Amino acid sequence: MSARETLQRAAALGLIRALDDHFARLIGELACDAPDGVLFAAALASRQTGEGDVCLHLADWAGLAPFEALPALRLPPLAEWRAMLAASPAVGADARVPLVLDGDALYLARYWAFETALAAALRARAEGWAEGVDRARLATGLSRLLGEDDAAADQRRAAALAVLRRLAVISGGPGTGKTRTVTAILALLLEQAPALRVALAAPTGKAAARLAESIQAAKRELPLDDAVRAAIPERTHTLHRLLGIVPGRSRPRRDANNPLHVDLLVIDEASMVDLPLLARALAALPSQARLILLGDRDQLASVEAGAVLADICGEGAAGYSPALCAALAETAGEAPAAASASPSPLADSVALLAHSYRFAQAGGIAALARAVNAGDADAALAEFDAGWTDLAQAPPAPLEPRLGERLDGALAELFEAAGPAEALAALGRLRILCALREGPFGVAEINALVERHVRRRFGVDTRKPWYRGRPVMVQGNDYALDLFNGDVGIAWPNESDHLRVYFEGADGGLKTVHPGRMPAHETVYAMTVHKSQGSEFDEVLLILPRQDARVLTRELLYTGITRARRRVELWAEPSILATAVARRVRRASGLRGRLW
Repeated sequence: MSARETLQRAAALGLIRALDDHFARLIGELACDAPDGVLFAAALASRQTGEGDVCLHLADWAGLAPFEALPALRLPPLAEWRAMLAASPAVGADARVPLVLDGDALYLARYWAFETALAAALRARAEGWAEGVDRARLATGLSRLLGEDDAAADQRRAAALAVLRRLAVISGGPGTGKTRTVTAILALLLEQAPALRVALAAPTGKAAARLAESIQAAKRELPLDDAVRAAIPERTHTLHRLLGIVPGRSRPRRDANNPLHVDLLVIDEASMVDLPLLARALAALPSQARLILLGDRDQLASVEAGAVLADICGEGAAGYSPALCAALAETAGEAPAAASASPSPLADSVALLAHSYRFAQAGGIAALARAVNAGDADAALAEFDAGWTDLAQAPPAPLEPRLGERLDGALAELFEAAGPAEALAALGRLRILCALREGPFGVAEINALVERHVRRRFGVDTRKPWYRGRPVMVQGNDYALDLFNGDVGIAWPNESDHLRVYFEGADGGLKTVHPGRMPAHETVYAMTVHKSQGSEFDEVLLILPRQDARVLTRELLYTGITRARRRVELWAEPSILATAVARRVRRASGLRGRLW
């Protein structure tokens, strides 16, 4: 069977996409008589980019059978494969050809261009110090805004670093005070430069709205001068809207030739930002402007290609340079020991927040999150037998009767609420999270089971398109209605007994939408862990399937577990939990190597 026939067969079996097959055919047309290894490499590079990888590491595939359903197919040995690709006219060393071979990594040309441009921009911004910083004023401001207790020491260091450097990457788990810290940073910078132009952005509408709400709350809490409080912006943007990215248009409106008019760009939920989007943001950011990235490097990576925040943060705290350690001691009051060897320039731009205010650091949720992050399946399983009151574990089946029993109290609070505000509060106390959308333990099936239980237990006709108490999640952005992908609302009768959909507003009030005007949405008694990012709930019921799946990773578990403030209940087989803890999201990329 020829390479073209093999790829056509792989596409028919669903092993590659039709897009991957067509791309390989295009490479075959560009490089006449292209060896089979070149066509297979092209198809795999295209497929893996769709899977979230930025490149194809040849060493991970060389000599192997890439498709279990086609065991007769074997890829060439590494040296032979590399030489074959290097000799192809469709493969080059830069983005003027469709494929780029960089060492043993094969890239689609545009992703190689994104990665190299982003790495160069980050390294350039990480070099040197921000100009004109009054360190005495900074020290006074840090003490006033963030206090002097030990629990806030990492916040003070992160804030000092962000003022002292042009690039700051602040990573911390849920509840570690990232938004409070960045609000303090904005105040400190405005005290240094009152005319500072600031843009606040996030990858999704929901994340942008939450950033605005969090900054508003932090402004009320922090001891700010009235003029500084008024100067701290509250308006947020999605990155797509800020950059003028329009679907179907190849170039954003904002780029190096038409840059953003800002002195500081803050990007929240940076773990959700993919490689092309962050590369475009850096291209549109003036060279003298500051950049602050906020996020959690241990959370799930972006849906699209890359694990950018994790790559930027590296493997951990590499240690700061002696010069930065001295500056932190001068301004923040203390500093960690300097690195023993010369770190990457990025090391002086990364700050890690460790102290969580969401859940007790001495409790079961924190202990389980630490064990999962460490990849220690035995320790994770042991936490459920350690007597923690905030942890529980059980097998996922039998699902239906146990699900009804477990949810009865929470559903009663929801359907017996006195009004929409009370119903929304009840809805946020317990949230079911699933690893999958489809299948017997996926979101679609769980939502159907809950609706069936509601019909039997509370007499609500959940077969109607709309019913009192129906929880819904928005599936797209609607700027006219100020609703964003991931927003959760509740259907409830108004004073005239007409059903409306109520959402929490940024001002603490309620937004009301007629059901007929709702953007794309779905019922949401349960949601995927991916959709829960950026949210928090009193209790989380995390349900894993009985069979292994590729999406079951320690990052998914960590993200689901840390959505809870008070209690986590995990319905999973111990063997599936152990498998998930052992599996990490490993996205092929060269960004970490270029930075570190």
